[in-house]
Amino acid sequence: MDNLQPIVAKILKSYVLPTRGIHGVSHWARVMENGLRVAKLTGAHQDVVALFALFHDSRRQNESRDDGHGLRGAQLALSLRGTLLSLDDAEFELLFDACKLHTNGLTQGDPTLQACWDADRLDLGRAGIRPEPKRLCTDAARSLLDWANGRAVRNQEPAGVLASWGL
Repeated sequence: MDNLQPIVAKILKSYVLPTRGIHGVSHWARVMENGLRVAKLTGAHQDVVALFALFHDSRRQNESRDDGHGLRGAQLALSLRGTLLSLDDAEFELLFDACKLHTNGLTQGDPTLQACWDADRLDLGRAGIRPEPKRLCTDAARSLLDWANGRAVRNQEPAGVLASWGL
């Protein structure tokens, strides 16, 4: 996706957690980079993966257990469909399901769903959790594990991604 800045701005207008918190913009940016790398190796829909990075935690209400936050993020995406968000029906369904189900521990499904879920799991190091290879969906993600986990543990901020979002 070329210009995600208006979507990020809309999300952040009602984002209730710290922007740079554990589930905030640095996490979203790493998830995007993780996901796009997985997508290139698996053929997943890159636009869906990029949007998943933004929406999957966009409606969290706290930094710990927050049942339903994925569905709330998916519903936010739905509310922006046709204005800031233009995906065809099949791609939007993948985005909605990826967000809604991302905390369910699933490993089977469409390659785009798998890329989304792996992208998020690869960033668990930010919370002191090293991702387990068997809980990743794809060999592509397993091949990126050390790289992604190192960035997560250091809470590395992907400056280029954040700048493209106006942050």
